Amino acid sequence: MKIAVCWKWVSLDREHEADRRWSGVSAADEAALEVALTIAGASIDSSGEVNVICLGPSGADDVLRDAIAVGATTARRIDASTDLDSRVVAVALAEQLRGHDLVLCGDYSLDRGTGSVPAFIAGELSSAQALGLLEVGAADPTSRTLRVVRRLDGGRREILHVTAPAVLSVEGSAANLRRAPLAATLAARTAPVELVRGPHGHLPEAEVHPYRPRARVLQAPTGGSLDRVRQILDVGGSDAHAELVTLDPSAAASKILDQLREWGYLEEPVSSSSGSD
Repeated sequence: MKIAVCWKWVSLDREHEADRRWSGVSAADEAALEVALTIAGASIDSSGEVNVICLGPSGADDVLRDAIAVGATTARRIDASTDLDSRVVAVALAEQLRGHDLVLCGDYSLDRGTGSVPAFIAGELSSAQALGLLEVGAADPTSRTLRVVRRLDGGRREILHVTAPAVLSVEGSAANLRRAPLAATLAARTAPVELVRGPHGHLPEAEVHPYRPRARVLQAPTGGSLDRVRQILDVGGSDAHAELVTLDPSAAASKILDQLREWGYLEEPVSSSSGSD
């Protein structure tokens, strides 16, 4: 099985973009790599391929070599600006992801992103998607179907069977990335990182507009001129149930309660009787 893992490099300090003390990938991205390595190692012929792809500056090359040290087959970096719209990022990644059976991503990044890139990638690849996963495992070792567990609101869980090709995003708790052996770490220092030219630019400024409620569908006015004017001024309302009454406060309150009971908003009063022994 050919698996791709998408990492997002985030620099928390623009002045130290290449300094790993201020930059890196999220625990969710690392969990995605561990899940990919586990799936690849569990394949029938043990010929699974795991390719890690990252969009970012040259500072990301070090973490990509770390991915190779723990077992990734190849590492590829799309040289692009990190201040891009999610759809633009997804399009750039999708060009490098075609031909893979599975695409795994973290469900969040260090800059607390929206987590929308995996969904955009699935749309670009026209593949199935399962997002925000807690567990990923093989439903049947002889098939291309995975059994995944997804978090729902209210502490509930959803179990899905996903068949490749598919895009999956996992939470950071889904797995812990394995430690690389010392020999692999030293060998990965000179491992090649394939470079691909990508888009550059900045995220467009957000446009703020006043709230405008959705327009209601109204029936065209009918009847004579006066009737149509009344319908327009009433904004399509109807006075079929209107009733004008003039009552004193006590009687008005009783009539309102009676009407609410008729409409079913109040229960009928329960009469109580008392007796003496």
